[in-house]
Amino acid sequence: MLKTRVLTAIVILPVVLGLAFAGSDRAWTIFALVLALLAGWEWSRLCGFGPVAMLAYQALGAAVGLGLAGLWQFDPARFSPVSQAGYVIATYFWIFAVPLWLRMKLRPSPWVLGLAGWIVIWPLWAALVELRAASPWVLLAITAIVWIADVAAYFAGRRFGKRKLAPAISPGKTWEGVAGALAAVLAYGILLDVLAYSRVTILSPFFGAYGGALAVLAMLALVALSVLGDLFESWMKRGAGRKDSSSLLPGHGGVLDRVDALTSTLPVAALLVSFV
Repeated sequence: MLKTRVLTAIVILPVVLGLAFAGSDRAWTIFALVLALLAGWEWSRLCGFGPVAMLAYQALGAAVGLGLAGLWQFDPARFSPVSQAGYVIATYFWIFAVPLWLRMKLRPSPWVLGLAGWIVIWPLWAALVELRAASPWVLLAITAIVWIADVAAYFAGRRFGKRKLAPAISPGKTWEGVAGALAAVLAYGILLDVLAYSRVTILSPFFGAYGGALAVLAMLALVALSVLGDLFESWMKRGAGRKDSSSLLPGHGGVLDRVDALTSTLPVAALLVSFV
C-alpha cells in the first residue's frame, strides 16, 4: 500500500509542478478543470443521488465548469468579480455552515449536498487558476501550508495523540495532531517572514512592516480551515458508507481524498491575497 502510494506521488507530482511552473495558462486551466470535474464526479457519488439525478448533477457541474473556464480565458475582467463572490460564499460556508453540519445528526438531502459540492469545488478551481496566474510560487507557498500541516499532524498525532478530535467522523485525528500542525506552520511562517526581510522575493509583499505577524496569523487560520476541509470530506464519505471518494489514484483513493484540505484553504487564501 505504501509502495503504491509513493509510486503514484512520484508520477503525479512532477506533472503538477511542471504544469504549474512551465505549462501555459491554457494548459493549467484545462488541468485544473479536469481535476474539478473528477472531484465533482466523486462528490456526486457521496451525495446519495439516484442514477438519473447523478447524471443530471454531473452535466450541470460540467456546464458550470466550462462556463467558468470560458469566462476566465476570454473575459478575465468579468471573471474576477465572479471568483471573488465565490470566495466570499466559500469562506462563509467553511466558517459557519460546515461546523454546524459536522454536528448534525441528520444528513441533508442529496441536492443540498450537491449544491454544497459546487461551493466546495468551483471556488477551489478558481483559486487554482488565479493564484497560479499571480505566481506559481504563491500557489506553491500556500499549498505547502496544507502539506506541512498534514505531515506534522500525522507524526504529532502518532507520537503524542491521546485526545480524539472528532471520533465519530475521523477517529484517527487528535487534538495533539492539530497542535503539531499549528506549530509546524508557525515555524514555516516565521521562516518565510525572515526570508522576506532578508531579500526581495515574490512573497515579500505579504510580509511588509507589521504584515509578517498578520501573514503568519492568516497561515494559522488556514491550518484550522484545512482541518475542517479534511473532516467535512470524511463526514461525506461516512454518510455515504465509503472509505475513499474513489479509486482513481492508486494508494491515495480519489481526487477529493487528495484535495480535501485544499478545498477549504485555497479559496480563502485567494480572497486574502486579493487584498494585498
